[in-house]
Amino acid sequence: MTAAAEPGALRAPFAAIVGERNTITSPSELRTYECDGLTGFRVRPGVVVLPATTEEVAACVRLARSLDLPIVPRGAGTGLSGGSLPTEGCVVIGLARMRAILAVDLPNRTARVQPGVINLDITRAIGPGGYYYAPDPSSQSVCTIGGNVAENSGGAHCLKYGFTVNHVLGLTLVLDDGAVVELGSHFGEPDALGYDLAGVVVGSEGMTGIVTEILVRVLRTPQRTQTLFATFPSTDEAGDAVSRIIGAGIVPAAIEMCDQLAIEAIVAATHVDWPLDVGALLLMDVDGTAADVEETAERAQTHLRAAGAIEIRTPKDEAERQLAWKGRKAAFAAMGRISPNYYVQDGVIPRKQIAPVLREIAALGAAAGLRVANVFHAGDGNLHPLVLYDARIPGQEAAAERLGGEILRVCLRYGGSVTGEHGVGHDKACYLGEQFSVDDLATMMRIRDAFDPERRFNPDKVFPTPRLCGDKPGTYVPHATETSGAAARG
Repeated sequence: MTAAAEPGALRAPFAAIVGERNTITSPSELRTYECDGLTGFRVRPGVVVLPATTEEVAACVRLARSLDLPIVPRGAGTGLSGGSLPTEGCVVIGLARMRAILAVDLPNRTARVQPGVINLDITRAIGPGGYYYAPDPSSQSVCTIGGNVAENSGGAHCLKYGFTVNHVLGLTLVLDDGAVVELGSHFGEPDALGYDLAGVVVGSEGMTGIVTEILVRVLRTPQRTQTLFATFPSTDEAGDAVSRIIGAGIVPAAIEMCDQLAIEAIVAATHVDWPLDVGALLLMDVDGTAADVEETAERAQTHLRAAGAIEIRTPKDEAERQLAWKGRKAAFAAMGRISPNYYVQDGVIPRKQIAPVLREIAALGAAAGLRVANVFHAGDGNLHPLVLYDARIPGQEAAAERLGGEILRVCLRYGGSVTGEHGVGHDKACYLGEQFSVDDLATMMRIRDAFDPERRFNPDKVFPTPRLCGDKPGTYVPHATETSGAAARG
């Protein structure tokens, strides 16, 4: 770090923008910002600033540029791929204070929000009017819309309603030089002209700029929602049920799967009335008009039985339905009941490959001497294997990370992806080069460079480099993705 980048020197100029109490430089306070939800990687930033307006964000970006500092945007810090992991000496721009719902336009079915708004708070605000915000990550009670935009988050109901990108109509974006631009729709008009630049920003993991306002689409609350709960002897039968249902043309609002180990943890943590002597369960929502829901639910139950369901239940009331979904959404946190530590991965496979992939994951876990719990969005093949380990045992944490990487390679071998909704971040950058060719990655980097030519925003994320994938001895040789953008700019 240069002298200008020492914490003591950084405090005054940033405090002049956001205020003393919103400028963090003390080592003890900076520890809070050393990682996101992936706690295995930690880097202390040089300074953390907490702006409250677009203008303050832009001023912080301009100052960081003048000081030649990298910039790491941060939401609630609930991400699971190291997407907001600081770079040594960087400025972290935290958006937690920007939590206002700026405008709600129900006739046009839109809401304009700041990035620090909690996902579930949008539905809480518009629910009494008969509307809701569809994307529902399991962390929706604590994660922010800005973070959802960065990672293109999904959730249980993304099967029918899509990911964050399908519900973002427009954005206010602060660019690398502090300029403020508007992308996409301004008021919810459906035919914004030009390239879909808002769609490029959603899922770009903080590397194109800092989003300070989001225009989101909101939906009418369905007339009726019916939840089905079905248990199976193993994940083979449960996977077959998913294939049968989707293959029959039924599109549930959500269809989630938990294996036996995940069920054990969830029951221990939430006391839901789920049987422990089954191999897997499916939790499924069907929504729409009352007549459509009744007919679709009957068809779905036929396929559940044909696949070998042991038991099929429907909640007796809304409270029981909400408890069932509370169990599913608490799955990650519930792992603490059966393991001191866990490492969560996020990969995608074709739906029809659920059974063989889960068998391979089980075999990999057995070979590594580690248990793997599986809870995931079965309808779109988005796996969330949780590798359980004990960090007090030497070598187990490293073994868990290696197993997580091998699981991603299984997903790729079956024609899938290394991420569905958690992002690539720092954690999975090495594996992106196994999914995409050098030319593919170079094209992606050129798009990034169009927004941020100096690559100041969120460095050391997504793109594979020797620094992230294990330094090799000898002279440093840049990865092709590090040089492609520079060549294009030259």
